[in-house]
Amino acid sequence: METLANLECFARSAETGSFSAAARLLGLTPAAVSRNVAMLERNLGVRLFQRSTRKLSLTENGEHFLASIGAHLEALQTAIGAVTTERGEPAGVLRVSLSPSFGIGHVLPLMPQFLARYPLIRPQWHFENRRVDLIAEGFDAAIGGGFELTPGVVSRTLAPAHLIAVASPAYLVTHPRPAHPEDLAHFDNIVLRSSLTGRVRQAVMRNAAGLESALRLPESIVLNDPVAMREATLLGLGISLLTVPDVLPWLERGELVRLLPDWYMDLGAISLYYPSRTLMPAKTRGFIDFITEHFEREGLAKRFCALESSAAPMG
Repeated sequence: METLANLECFARSAETGSFSAAARLLGLTPAAVSRNVAMLERNLGVRLFQRSTRKLSLTENGEHFLASIGAHLEALQTAIGAVTTERGEPAGVLRVSLSPSFGIGHVLPLMPQFLARYPLIRPQWHFENRRVDLIAEGFDAAIGGGFELTPGVVSRTLAPAHLIAVASPAYLVTHPRPAHPEDLAHFDNIVLRSSLTGRVRQAVMRNAAGLESALRLPESIVLNDPVAMREATLLGLGISLLTVPDVLPWLERGELVRLLPDWYMDLGAISLYYPSRTLMPAKTRGFIDFITEHFEREGLAKRFCALESSAAPMG
């Protein structure tokens, strides 16, 4: 009987047209995927792929075999993913995508507690500024904002994603504090250029009364990462618009100062995304429960809100 690993390597290679792409989805090396497919071909006694240096394509036998195992393989994977160990503990590799700033600052420190609760889960966490395709890339979950809810993906809101204007005390020694968002145009602005679109983020600030102010900020310094923006702000190089989670500890320590305390920019929500399955793997359910419990216990939805958090009254 063929192993599940051999069948998964074959199916993913067929779907992606590449051993390398299949390896990324499965958390293996391309050599391991190629070896498993070759073993499957040897055991079946037929060639499943036509191989070249540029392309991997199914043979006629490969197409028939893929069609015959497709639904059965998915059902088997779901069944395996839903079971736990004999001791009732979730287990296996847990692939999660997180933005570097939020993930390293707020989720990675939770890993010791998470592993203490689920010692048989093996975290494989990816910190990157991009919106992954959970299903196509084989992720169990993602934390971030602005993901497209493609068929089969659901989201659970964790906290608001609000940007606020901040500066260092040293910068404010030689610069008066702005009284209105339009005043920001007269300061040194550290702005974000999106790695995805190549565009500089446009700012529209609002307040609790519902008033809005669309801004065209001068691009004194252009960076492509929120952590770099925060560090540049701490160096006294100018003013930045950053999310509350990215600056809250520095605000609480007095290393940064919030400007325009009544105004903020709304980017939507920080959400937990995961594939919707009839039988969710126990490891994924454990991660979802752990993260949502932490946010509720620590009151992070309120702390990350520009109108309610401990950052709100500073200015």
